[in-house]
Amino acid sequence: MPPYESIAYIAAVFLLAGWVKGVVGMGLPTVAMGALGLVMAPVQAAALLVVPSLVTNIWQFVAGPGAMAMVRRLAVMMLLVCLGTAVGIRLLVAGASSWPAIALGAVLALYALLALFLPRLHVPERLERGLSPVVGFTTGVLTGATGVFVVPAVPYLSALGLTRDELVQALGLSFTVSTLALAVGLGVTGSYPRALLLSSLAAIVPALLGMFIGQRVRDRIEPVAFRRWFLVSMLVVGGYMVVRGLVAR
Repeated sequence: MPPYESIAYIAAVFLLAGWVKGVVGMGLPTVAMGALGLVMAPVQAAALLVVPSLVTNIWQFVAGPGAMAMVRRLAVMMLLVCLGTAVGIRLLVAGASSWPAIALGAVLALYALLALFLPRLHVPERLERGLSPVVGFTTGVLTGATGVFVVPAVPYLSALGLTRDELVQALGLSFTVSTLALAVGLGVTGSYPRALLLSSLAAIVPALLGMFIGQRVRDRIEPVAFRRWFLVSMLVVGGYMVVRGLVAR
């Protein structure tokens, strides 16, 4: 892809990803990794994702009430996210191997299937202390391996019985920590060159613009239908990436 086409494509991806996040409160890393993963290695897509994801998720986290209470509640889970990311990052940076793309596609498809067909779950408070470390570590491994940090963190946090504002804040915290852990992992493994960092910084603009537009049109969109088509799209993209990766082996 010529440089000018590449720049236009990246800008369009983050504009779309920001718009989705503005409408539904999440989805920027999922959309960005899915769309960028079609034209570049997942490790490059993850490096581009870092700064826009970090900026938008910090915004989402600090905007809600009781930030420190949420940090205390999820501290152990967040610690295990970091440890899991350190384990999983080796797969993402595995050179020319097709496994990172296959893993990314599989996670996107799995997330879509769980969100479309898994019944609404509820985690009793007595189980939270035992489940949080497991969910955190698993999320971290998948974050490190694929650059996507929604499985199983999003279904789990949605099952804790949080209010809507608390859930949005919890997701913002989880995504912020996952993004920071991913950035550190990429930096330590030498997979975050200056050119990608500059491109990631530039992607903040379309991401924030898309998020602003999405927030403004949120009330005009039927949320259930929008969420369904978003998930179906992720299922198709993820399935295509898995098939393409397996055929290429």
